[in-house]
Amino acid sequence: MRHVDFSPLYRSTVGFDRLFTMLDSLAQPEQAQTYPPYNIERTGENTYRITMAVAGFDETELSIEAHAHVLSVKGEKAEEPAEGGEFLYRGIAKRAFERRFQLADHVEVTAASLKNGLLHIDLLRNIPEAMKPRKIAIAAEPVEAPKAIEAQIING
Repeated sequence: MRHVDFSPLYRSTVGFDRLFTMLDSLAQPEQAQTYPPYNIERTGENTYRITMAVAGFDETELSIEAHAHVLSVKGEKAEEPAEGGEFLYRGIAKRAFERRFQLADHVEVTAASLKNGLLHIDLLRNIPEAMKPRKIAIAAEPVEAPKAIEAQIING
C-alpha cells in the first residue's frame, strides 16, 4: 500500500492536524488485531454502543479509559492456579488485550456494563448548542415600489 504524505497540507491548513493524523493511522493497520471481537451499533440519533466479547474476564480485570478522542479498553487476566488438575487442552483465551477506538468530537462515554461475558459501552454524541444547526426566520416585509431616479435633462 502506498504511503500518503500529508506534509504539504500541514503547511496550508490550520486546525486539521488531528484529521491528518487519523488518516495517516488508518493507512497503517494495527497488525490485523482480531481479539476480542466487538460490534459497534447505532442505538439512536446521537447514541452508540460498543459491545465486546470478553468471556472469562470480570469487572476487576477490565479497564476503560477515554482520553483525547481515544477510547481504550484493556483486559488483564490474573493468573489462576489450577484446582487439582492439569490442562490437557487450553482453548479459552486468557491473554491480555488492549483495543482502541477513535472517537469523534463531542462523543463521550455514558455507561459501561458487563453481562454474560459481553462488555457494553454506551456512547453519546453531545453537540453543544452553539454548534447545532439553527433555523433562521425570514421576515416578510412589504415590498416597496422601486424608487425612480430623478434626472435633470439639460437641453443644450
